Amino acid sequence: MNALEAQLDYAFGETLPEIGATIEVAPGVRWLRMALPFALNHINLWLLEDSIETDNGTQKGWTIIDCGIANDATRSAWESIFATQLNGLPVLRILATHCHPDHIGNADWLCQRWQAPLWMSAGEYFFGRVLVAGMPGADGSAALPHFESHGMRDPDMVSKVGQRKSYFTDMVPSIPHAYHRLSDQQDVRIGNNKWRVITGFGHSPEHVSLYSPELNVLISGDMVLPRISTNVSVFAIEPESNPVQQYTDSLNKYRHLPASTLVLPAHGKPFRGLQTRIDQLQQHHQERLAEVVAACATPQSASDIVPVMFRRPLDAHQMTFALGEALAHLNKLWIDGVLTRRLSEDKIYRFQVK
Repeated sequence: MNALEAQLDYAFGETLPEIGATIEVAPGVRWLRMALPFALNHINLWLLEDSIETDNGTQKGWTIIDCGIANDATRSAWESIFATQLNGLPVLRILATHCHPDHIGNADWLCQRWQAPLWMSAGEYFFGRVLVAGMPGADGSAALPHFESHGMRDPDMVSKVGQRKSYFTDMVPSIPHAYHRLSDQQDVRIGNNKWRVITGFGHSPEHVSLYSPELNVLISGDMVLPRISTNVSVFAIEPESNPVQQYTDSLNKYRHLPASTLVLPAHGKPFRGLQTRIDQLQQHHQERLAEVVAACATPQSASDIVPVMFRRPLDAHQMTFALGEALAHLNKLWIDGVLTRRLSEDKIYRFQVK
């Protein structure tokens, strides 16, 4: 455990749920994990005891929070959960924190499997629909010219990124054609508990976290992770966005929660120490920004900044996130007026300290 992790209190130690099994982390809240085929090799998902009123009275069941990617292994793991962990009760709704593949990939399958509605924020739902539709600017082919304009010129990496045209739709083949909207500060009753919606920005368009004051539990999704920093990237469809600013501002929306809050993250282990982790994440970005400013004493592209921020070998999957995050830090400094930006004769954007 590194020094930053040691400052957090991991509520369940090294205990992890086995694939196809669950661990109760709070009354009526169950933790499960699904495998991912990336360096980040898992996602945490959540089952919440629920009930709804029907014409025939109260129907007890479950709400699923987040879905895993759409592949046979994940669906098989879900079937094991359904067979052994639901106490014979149905799934009543599926709630997705945001539209990234590991969170929404199986949403349509789950909704059809259980004839249950999808609950999401409008920003996440509609951006997810745009990505599934492969609309120009948001399709896989838009990534390569975007990254090339920021210095990606290595032939091998260019070839690999250029081949990732169906990256999103391979893991998210479809999204339900209707949804139930979640909005910031909305209270949602799930079973016996009220959950307050907290929207966050920078990582995705309108990320939903959920806080229950009765349970003192925060389902943080990707907004607050205990071991890694949440990716904040600039993508082709919004090339002059400022996700670092959006993300660090959003973290302050969690500061008022009790220090004893149990945080249930999408990756890593449940922990306490929310305010400590917010401080760590905001300090992390301040340190990365300082590194970028120092490097930009001479003109630098986002590709030039990647090895400054990421000091390890990166595959094509990791490189797209690393380059997007390097550009996010450059964009913030450019928008703040610390850096200038110029399009060079080689059609690459370069940034430099004023």
